[in-house]
Amino acid sequence: MSRFILASQSPRRQELIANILSEYDVIVSDVEETLPDGIAPEEVPAYLAGVKARAVAEEHPDDVVIGADTVVILDGQVLGKPKDEDDAFQMLRALSGKAHTVITGCAIIHNGRMTTFADHTRVEFYPLSDREIMDYIATGEPFDKAGAYGIQGRGCVLVKRIEGDFFNVMGLPVARLKREMEREGAFPKP
Repeated sequence: MSRFILASQSPRRQELIANILSEYDVIVSDVEETLPDGIAPEEVPAYLAGVKARAVAEEHPDDVVIGADTVVILDGQVLGKPKDEDDAFQMLRALSGKAHTVITGCAIIHNGRMTTFADHTRVEFYPLSDREIMDYIATGEPFDKAGAYGIQGRGCVLVKRIEGDFFNVMGLPVARLKREMEREGAFPKP
C-alpha cells in the first residue's frame, strides 16, 4: 500500500495537508532550487514543486509524493524569502499599498507520473508606514516566508483584501490539491 509523503519542511504545509490526509510522512528534499534560464515568474512555483517532489520520489517510487513551492510576484518580479532585515524591509515597502499575486505550485507524483498545477491568489496590502514595517520585522515572522509576510500570523494586519484561496497564500491550496489527487487516482474519491 502506498503511503503519502509531503516533500516540504514547511510547518504550515504540514498543518494544511492534515486537512485532507489523516496519515502522511514528511521527507524534505535537499535539492538545490536552481531555475532554468528564461523561465517565466508564473512558472517558477510549479517547476520548483516538481523538482522537490521528483527528488523524494526517486527514493520512494511506490509512494504518492506531494511537493509545493510558493512565490510572491509583484510587478513581474519574484519575491522569495528575505535574506535579512533590510531585504524584508525593501520587500514590504514595495508591497505597501499595492496588489500582488501569490502563486503556489504543487506537484503530485503517483505511479511514476507527475502532475503539476499552480494556484493564484491576488493580495492587496494597506499602505504601510516605515514604523509598521519595522514593528512587523521585529516579530521575526517575515524571514521564512515568500514576500516577507505570513497572512496566517501577525502579517494579517498588513492585508486589505484577497481574491482567491486563503490557504494558497499560506502555502498549500488544499481544496484544489484534494481534487487533483482524486483526479489522478492518488487516493479514492469519497
